[in-house]
Formats: sequence, structure tokens, C-alpha cells
Amino acid sequence: MADPAQMFSGLGDVAVPEPEAAPAGEGGGFFRRLVDGLSKSSRALTGQIQQIAFDPDDSEAWERLEEALLLADCGVPATVEIIGRLEARAASGALAPGADLAPALAEEVADMLAGAEARIDVSARPTVILMVGVNGTGKTTTVGKLAEHLRRAGLGVVVAAADTFRAAADEQLEAWAQRADADFVGSAHGQDPAAVAYDGIEAAVARGRDVVLVDTAGRLQTQVGLMDELAKIRRVIAGRLDGAPHETLLVVDATTGQNGLVQARQFSEATPLTGIVLTKLDGTAKGGIALAIARELGVPIKLIGVGETLDDLRPFDADSFARALLGLGEG
Repeated sequence: MADPAQMFSGLGDVAVPEPEAAPAGEGGGFFRRLVDGLSKSSRALTGQIQQIAFDPDDSEAWERLEEALLLADCGVPATVEIIGRLEARAASGALAPGADLAPALAEEVADMLAGAEARIDVSARPTVILMVGVNGTGKTTTVGKLAEHLRRAGLGVVVAAADTFRAAADEQLEAWAQRADADFVGSAHGQDPAAVAYDGIEAAVARGRDVVLVDTAGRLQTQVGLMDELAKIRRVIAGRLDGAPHETLLVVDATTGQNGLVQARQFSEATPLTGIVLTKLDGTAKGGIALAIARELGVPIKLIGVGETLDDLRPFDADSFARALLGLGEG
């Protein structure tokens, strides 16, 4: 299970409990779970690369490598940069004809992603984490899993259901809150979401809780009214607690590929983001979308989802991600 020190920063003198035994079906270790979750992407990418008879003087080999990266949804800017780095290696003699491209490629991917690593900062008391994204990304489930990880880290949590349009979201989140032994602040259908977020902070302050998780309604990046509502939620939170929200995490479904990148770009223009949660990586052959997001947005990827269970929500680690994506063993 995830080490709280890997997932969160700012724990300070919080007494972190001893790791709990993983429930049946939730074991396997960090890297093993990552490899399993990225297996579809890994098979697709390495399958393409293995077909390349690499010769640094063969322009067709470079074109096929470029095509493989683009098919993995690495995006044009990241692909161009990686190819440039590998060409420099070849020019220096570090990449010889017939070389296995996977290790060199993993090193360059990890290096490019290293700047995208960041932990969720929970140093403020209480820390307010605002969760945003479109419908269907797994946002509400991610909020629930995050509440449980926070509990395991020894923190008291309030979950505020500011998605007041979808009744099922409220019920789903309340069930997760109960599992995580978190306080739950619900809402009536159609209630002002900003008021629910405010009530969540009030509850945390009054009860001495450490973190407030605010789940918001799924919205398309093109829905101006809902984007304005999101801005209002932020204003109300900031008005109640100086410096809040301390984290604004955008949940992106990796299976949507480049559309996910478009969502991330437009959300980042509408509201300041502190991080990305990239979900459903186990369902896509295009795990390179992590590289595209990191390269083009400059917003750190803080969590990744590589499966359905609680411990499949993992802290993002550039080196482990790159090696798993290229089908390599643990470094």
C-alpha cells in the first residue's frame, strides 16, 4: 500500500500509524501494481519499438520511433523533444546500431517527467483540496480513495459533497466517507455548491479536522456557467480561509487521450491548478498522455490511477512510471 510519505508532503509531526495489512486482492507492491496497470500501454509501445531495426543513420527508423511515441499519445512537443535527445545520444556514440531503444527511451521519459513529480501538500490546518473535472473521469471515486489514504496517514478528514446536481454522487461519496471514518457534509439537490464547500470548512475548523476534500460537479470545459460556478466556489473558500483552496486537483481520464489534454489545458485557463490526477491508465494503450500533459502544461501529476482498488491510486513517480511504460524491470 502507498506510503503516506510518497503521497503527501507537510505531514510534520502527525503520528502516522503503522501500515495496515492490505485487504485481499490489494497487495503486490508499488512497482508491480504500476506494471500491471500500465501493461496495455507497455505492450502497445514496446511492440512498436521492437519492430524497429534501429540504425542512427536510417531516417526511416527515426520516423517509426516518432510514430510509436505519437500513437502512445505522447503528443507532438514531447515526441519532438525525446527524438532530439535520442539523436544527440546517437551522435555522441551512446546509441549504436542495433541498440535496444527501450532503456534509453525510459531514461529520457523519466528525465522529462521528473519536473512533473509533486506531492499533495497537507501542511495547512485545515488543508482544503478542491477536486475538479468533467463527468466520467472517476472524480468522486478518487475523492473517496483519497479520503481513505489521508486517514491511513493519520489525518482527520471532512468530505464535502459540493456536486449538488447528481444525487448518486452524494450517496457514493457518503459511503466512501464512512469507510474512511471521515466526517461527511452533504447537500440537498440543487443547493448552492459554494455553500456546501463553506459548510465543509466550518465543520473542519469546529471539529479540529486536518483536511477538507471538496467534490464538485462534473463539468465540460466548454460550460461557461459551470466554470463561473467553480470560480464562485473558489472565492467562497478563499473568503472563509486565507490561502485556500491549498490544492486544486484536476482529475483526467487517461483513456480520452488528447481530449484529456485539451480538458486539462482549458481547466488550467479557467482556474489555477496545483496538480493532475490521471485515472484509468489501466484501460488505455496510450499512457504517454502523462508525458504530453507534463510537457505542455507544466502542471505536476500528483496521483495516478492504475486499477479499481484503493491501492491502485498511486503517487506519481517519474522513474517508476517510465520504466513500467517501457516494460522494463524496477530500477
